[in-house]
Amino acid sequence: MSKLIYITNASLDGYIEDQTGAFDWGNPDQVFDFITELMRPIGTHLLGRRLHEAMAYWDGPLEGYPPEHREFARVWQAAEQIVFSRTLTRTPAHIARVEREFDPEATRKLKRESAHDIFIGGAELAALALASDLIDECHLFLHPVIVGGGKPAFRTAIRQDLELLDTRSFGTGAIHLRYRMRGDIRKA
Repeated sequence: MSKLIYITNASLDGYIEDQTGAFDWGNPDQVFDFITELMRPIGTHLLGRRLHEAMAYWDGPLEGYPPEHREFARVWQAAEQIVFSRTLTRTPAHIARVEREFDPEATRKLKRESAHDIFIGGAELAALALASDLIDECHLFLHPVIVGGGKPAFRTAIRQDLELLDTRSFGTGAIHLRYRMRGDIRKA
């Protein structure tokens, strides 16, 4: 069975974007190679619409990217993409399909049948998967900034205990935290 893995960048106070929707403080270039290797074994991306739109940049021809970013684009494009959206009216060529609603049973089936791990991205979509006890691991990239509000990395009213599996710090002050979900989910 494959793992469902939530990977996100967050401010130190737990937000993936600030109150204006900006996330330029995330400094992804400083952890770029690490994230590329983290994404390499992923076979499927489950994306919320807004994250899909932000990541659409990576769906272009490889020669259109700076040389240091081409490997990430290659890794990103190699995975199947499923976008969850109630408003997307057409399916771009690079997307396997668009789903209108998140179906926990369909995701359980995908986990059972997939030969590769699955990435889930987008705080709202990840919250649905977390509430359905589907997420196996969380990879958080915490950045040394406090934004004071915005979209939280975790948007659920549940409590879940985690087990720390690994950490890595970067010269910029960013920290990667890898957790395994453990224990039963409880209402917060």
